[in-house]
Amino acid sequence: MTARPSLRRAATKPARTPEQKALLSQIEQVAQGLAATFAPFCEVVVHDLLDPGQSILAIHNNLSGRAVGEPTTELGLARIADPDYPQVIANYANQFADGRQAKSTSVGIKDSSGQYIAALCLNVDLTQFRSLQSMVGQFTAIDGDTGLTESLDPAGAEAIRQRIDQFAARLSTAPRALKAAERRALLRELRESGSLEVRRAMEVVAQHLGVSRATVYGDVAK
Repeated sequence: MTARPSLRRAATKPARTPEQKALLSQIEQVAQGLAATFAPFCEVVVHDLLDPGQSILAIHNNLSGRAVGEPTTELGLARIADPDYPQVIANYANQFADGRQAKSTSVGIKDSSGQYIAALCLNVDLTQFRSLQSMVGQFTAIDGDTGLTESLDPAGAEAIRQRIDQFAARLSTAPRALKAAERRALLRELRESGSLEVRRAMEVVAQHLGVSRATVYGDVAK
């Protein structure tokens, strides 16, 4: 989905240096990209801390009902007052005006003098995610009172995967990153250990290595 267009104010801005203008312009581009990526669940706001009385410079995926030109938040005022205030505050609990729970991240932007000039804020609406979490939890719930257990995995398949993992670990790599010569050495070990006698062993090996069964058969034959 594409983000809603940002809203911009036309009011006169306070004087600022070329560097500050460039930083603010770049931050707006970053905000636009983030908003387009995380629409419609994440509100992205650019605060101009050089103009705290009208600090909202741009707002995308508007979830909070605020408007361009509204004043900065308490967090913004804290940064203006203290250049040593933390630059990144991530994943803190927040709340929209209508009571919806949110998760927010605020990134303060400084110029070369160390002065906070802007803040990039992301506010994620948790309402839909919590509903989805509840549905997924219900869908994946199992009844433990039946007394029945069943596995669709072939007997011995997990032992094969463990042997493959151990082989890859000795080479400081991952099973799917094994080169052809390494795969052939692995398959020799599996054959010598009797692991390839397990039902559907070749299929298990192929899936764990991320290759085709034809490739596994070819490696065994070499």
